[in-house]
Amino acid sequence: MNKKSIIILAAGQGTRMKSSLPKVLHKISGKPMLYYSIKEALKISDDITVVLYHQAQKIKEEIKQFFKEEINFVIQDHKNYPGTGGAVMGISPKYDKTLVLNADMPLIQANELEKFDLEGTIVMSVLNLKSAQGYGRVIIENENVKRVVEQKDATEEELKITTANAGVYQFDTQFLLENLPKLNNNNAQKEYYITDLVEMAITQKKVLKPIIVSEENFKGVNSKVELADAEVIHQKRIKNQFLKEGVILRLPDTIYIEEGVQIEGESIIENGVSLLGDTVIKNSHVKTNCVVEDSVLEDSDIGPMARVRPGSNLKNTHLGNFVETKKAILTGVKAGHLSYLGDCSIDEGTNVGAGCITCNYDGINKHKTIIGKNVFIGSDCQMVAPVTIEDDVMIAAGTCVTKDISKGNLAINRAPMKFIKDFYYRFFGKK
Repeated sequence: MNKKSIIILAAGQGTRMKSSLPKVLHKISGKPMLYYSIKEALKISDDITVVLYHQAQKIKEEIKQFFKEEINFVIQDHKNYPGTGGAVMGISPKYDKTLVLNADMPLIQANELEKFDLEGTIVMSVLNLKSAQGYGRVIIENENVKRVVEQKDATEEELKITTANAGVYQFDTQFLLENLPKLNNNNAQKEYYITDLVEMAITQKKVLKPIIVSEENFKGVNSKVELADAEVIHQKRIKNQFLKEGVILRLPDTIYIEEGVQIEGESIIENGVSLLGDTVIKNSHVKTNCVVEDSVLEDSDIGPMARVRPGSNLKNTHLGNFVETKKAILTGVKAGHLSYLGDCSIDEGTNVGAGCITCNYDGINKHKTIIGKNVFIGSDCQMVAPVTIEDDVMIAAGTCVTKDISKGNLAINRAPMKFIKDFYYRFFGKK
């Protein structure tokens, strides 16, 4: 682990997102943008400070649930010290080097941040672009930064420069602490800019080293268009990693896999599948257009068009099309089609017929259905929880189970069939 402190700027409102949700909480692959900055920062430092302001408490509560590590959260004095320079004021970094990141760069990676380990008062990230339109320009001479100029202040010659400021800096901590108090807000926005530290370092004849970084990794997200673009890149990274590990993904571009999903062994994920939350797939086949969320599949196959909702655990189980589970523990079970199995445990050898339902909700509380081994459940049955069905039971089609069933019994409660002679002709008035 590198001996450097990291400050992550997350105080902005993000008005271009056109949302009441703070920008850094907008999700990519199931996790907030800020999550990724912190995750990568923790790979190279144990001194992480996140600067908040807009909806600070909401952001803090959301982010803390993802990390066990100690993360410092500070609230920017936005009234007296607005801007990126103001955000860094008042922080006491632990190490001799301080890396300043932006929370709206969710594609940033630790291996690229490690490249900032160069000797220099400031090491600043730069992009080599075909066109630097919209970016501040960085003038480099003899491998040192000589000047940074904003686009609005650039001359015609400077506008031709395609080396742009990517917005991530590593500072010598002593230089940072000595010069932050010298920043002023004598500008149109009346804000304190961290970029002014670059000009100060140049004036003081300090060493400023540029580092060329990947445009993809340092891509900023300021709108929902850019959010969608970043998620496409992130999804490709997730799926490429699983492909390298031997997972079969059919038409990967049609599959959605969230950050944190685990896929192990000889697993097949077909087109149109969504794997969400903390799902774990082991040696299983997930067929076309299935959704699995916060559940475990082991040595099982599901679908097409099955839905496995949170809290389900399937082992050696087959679910067919249009079968839905929720908080279901299924071991060695077959449920071929059109069933809802919620708040239940079903043991090995049991067959669930088409159209069967565990009726788990009474309008106030949820109740559990327990089904043993080798139970045969005919089509269109309802198990009204709480109910226990022991091993080696048969339940006739169309039965509504409202009582416990003992081992070895047949349960049937359908009404006797009646015939009304010539009713068709009487109803329609013809024969």
